[in-house]
Amino acid sequence: MARIEQRLEELGIVLPKPMNTGSLPFDLVRIDGQRAVLSGHVPLDSEGAIAKPLGKVGAELTPEQGYQAARLVGLGLLASLKQALDDLDRVDGWIKLFGMVNAAPGFNALPGVINGCSDLIIEVFGPEVGAHARSAVGLAELPFSVPVEIEAEVKIRA
Repeated sequence: MARIEQRLEELGIVLPKPMNTGSLPFDLVRIDGQRAVLSGHVPLDSEGAIAKPLGKVGAELTPEQGYQAARLVGLGLLASLKQALDDLDRVDGWIKLFGMVNAAPGFNALPGVINGCSDLIIEVFGPEVGAHARSAVGLAELPFSVPVEIEAEVKIRA
């Protein structure tokens, strides 16, 4: 069994089905040489549909619920990478996350929300491969009222 698959099993983590984008005109994962660039992902349920709750962190959602939503986004990122690469052991390093939070006016604890995704990546890949640069920004709205959207870039092995 591959190392990352084994780690997921040890942690009791089951990846969701990859996000269903229907006929949208973009790729969830774009591979360019040793880079995989991941489009913005939203929280997913086990079937690959948008997970609930929806709304603004700091209003309809607590920071803890935002953290959990970001963790679900991380699982979706992993599901998309697995689909694109077939083997998560090909991930040689997480380069960057760009985290966007659907933030209520005045809510500024954005980094703590995006930690849900960062913590998951480091938990699964370890600090050597999982460490990454990161941004966490608050926005007035996100598509479909999701609380979090995250895009990523990873270094991969051929």
